[in-house]
Amino acid sequence: MKLIVGLGNPGKKYEGTRHNMGFMTVDLLSDLSRIDVDKEVFHGLMGRGKIFEQDVILFKPTTYMNLSGTAVSEVVNYFRIDINDIIVICDDMAIDVGKIRLRPKGSSGGQKGLQNIIDNLKTEDFKRIRIGIGEPDEYGAIDYVLGKPTKDERPLIDEAINLAVEAIKEAFKTDFERAMSKFN
Repeated sequence: MKLIVGLGNPGKKYEGTRHNMGFMTVDLLSDLSRIDVDKEVFHGLMGRGKIFEQDVILFKPTTYMNLSGTAVSEVVNYFRIDINDIIVICDDMAIDVGKIRLRPKGSSGGQKGLQNIIDNLKTEDFKRIRIGIGEPDEYGAIDYVLGKPTKDERPLIDEAINLAVEAIKEAFKTDFERAMSKFN
């Protein structure tokens, strides 16, 4: 069983914000793979299905970004998912808008949702896809990540979300290392 986690904040107030890149990617993957992510369990929204003949869980924690690890650890423990079978998708201010970066493991890089997952799973050894949102020019980080992309940023972010979905498909068709070499 594979687990794909999209990080974000729940509710209308946060829809389409920079911090919800993970949610948006899971939503697109859900649409393309016809897996409904609508079952309210484990402090999140979950859907189960198959992608390229592999059993997969799509999951969006509804604990708010900074407590994502609580929900993710519940799913991992209940389904006994191997750490190597987890992919977490999140935003990243250190990456230019519209770029993505795949990593097989590593630190949180200051991303609080990732850090909470690391803390709860007690390991950094899960795969992640970071979607670049760039750094704020004129206001603080919190207002920036909770703000919506500008008109100029929107097409770049849409493309990055599409690339993240393609990277996941590639990882499932071949492996994560090939996806990294193709999409990084």
